[in-house]
Amino acid sequence: MSAFFLSLQSRFFFVLTVVCLLLVGCETTPQAPLSAGIDATPDPNVVLREGDTVRVSFPGAAQLDASQQIRRDGRIALTTFGEVQAAGLTPAQLEKQILERFGKDLVTKEVTVALLSAQYPVFVNGAVLRPGKIEAARPITALEAIMEAGGFDYAKANVKAVKIIRTEGDQVKTFILNFKPVLEGKPTSPFYVRPSDIIFVPERFTLF
Repeated sequence: MSAFFLSLQSRFFFVLTVVCLLLVGCETTPQAPLSAGIDATPDPNVVLREGDTVRVSFPGAAQLDASQQIRRDGRIALTTFGEVQAAGLTPAQLEKQILERFGKDLVTKEVTVALLSAQYPVFVNGAVLRPGKIEAARPITALEAIMEAGGFDYAKANVKAVKIIRTEGDQVKTFILNFKPVLEGKPTSPFYVRPSDIIFVPERFTLF
């Protein structure tokens, strides 16, 4: 009889040990600070996207100046000259392309492209109150994006292991951020999201 109870006790301690290991594993997820080097800053290279509004100015021919919204096909229409591809280029690259294509028709070989307004998508999913796509019109932090999605669902959210998934060319980068310090009012450096970043707020591990 005692051997039977000893066996049960051994099994109980085995299960308890496994559970403890699982809990420790959940708490020791590798985490990056909110300041993660250059990847945490706003993208320094402004790349034009569909929906952006640009101002194209010709210093030697002001009558050609125009403000244009980049269409869904990525192009804008310039008075007199016609259409030109804009999406995927920086303002400086668009200036160069316009001069290469239409410079022969300009008395003054000069053009200026300025970005007037821009919106880019960020996707927020997981344990937030309003998951989905948000449109950012300026550089915003990961915490601001989460607040735009209604904020954390504090009954479920694991704020210490929020994932930022970012695609750069043919590479996918993942950052794991701990938001507990900033939510407690402690000083931290912001982590800025970039166009098409995916923010995933996981749920806390619970036994019940």
